[in-house]
Amino acid sequence: MSNALLKLREQSRMFSTTEREIAAQILQNPQLVVDMSVHELARHTFSSASSIVRLCNHTGFSGYKEFRKAVTCELAMREQSKQVEQREISRADSLQDIVDKITYKNIVSLEETRALVDLDTLRACIDLIHNARVIYLFGLGASLCACKDAYLKFLRLNKLCIINEDWHSQILQARNATSQDLGLVISYSGATVEVIECMKTLKENKTPIIAITRCVESPVAELADHKLYTTANESIFRSGAMSSRISQLNVIDILYTALANDDHEGSLEQLSRTHIRKPGQTSGKFYKNSSQF
Repeated sequence: MSNALLKLREQSRMFSTTEREIAAQILQNPQLVVDMSVHELARHTFSSASSIVRLCNHTGFSGYKEFRKAVTCELAMREQSKQVEQREISRADSLQDIVDKITYKNIVSLEETRALVDLDTLRACIDLIHNARVIYLFGLGASLCACKDAYLKFLRLNKLCIINEDWHSQILQARNATSQDLGLVISYSGATVEVIECMKTLKENKTPIIAITRCVESPVAELADHKLYTTANESIFRSGAMSSRISQLNVIDILYTALANDDHEGSLEQLSRTHIRKPGQTSGKFYKNSSQF
């Protein structure tokens, strides 16, 4: 079932003024959708049934009935989750509690991120990666860790990647990018000033940009040509990004695996060539019947 409320939040900036007002009321109190018919909701939001149906269509649903069913299921799952888990770590938590709660938050973030995947956008991103002369990677802090993971994965497939850790080097690589290259930007907040400056430079060079970012309005989302959204359920101790990092790595894994699978046999041959044998290992060969990328 599609995550209706996440999609509603994601798409709201594309709505008309009336639809945005309806969406704001639904997001503030989703129970309205469960309790009301389309005509009742229209009266409550001082709108019309046709406006609500258009909102549902713009969110990816065939109509209010399908949207209502999705919201009902989502709220039921949320309520069940609240009963099973407390969201925040408490001083009284045991080690087992910490294991369970952090694992739970990561699982929820992955499930919500999966719900936001748009397959047409994903396909377009894979094609861009495939055709790019050079992939330039941009990210700072915890997002730089995801950039490094992307660098290693794409390098295994013989995709030329460039990554730099400091911002001065990243702005220089943005200035060197061309329309034949690709900028892959990772920023959970969507508001990292240095990353935004790099994206502006990429736009000036007409370099296509893919952004892996959270599903809210942000400068990063605004500047990107294609957006792959992530969500996060961070712990109270978020000084180092936790579930947001897991969600970013998951999106990188999806891009890498889909790219490799487009040329399954060739990718296996390439992985065999780039496999680094460890001391004492008798063979580094990949076999064609392997399904592992």
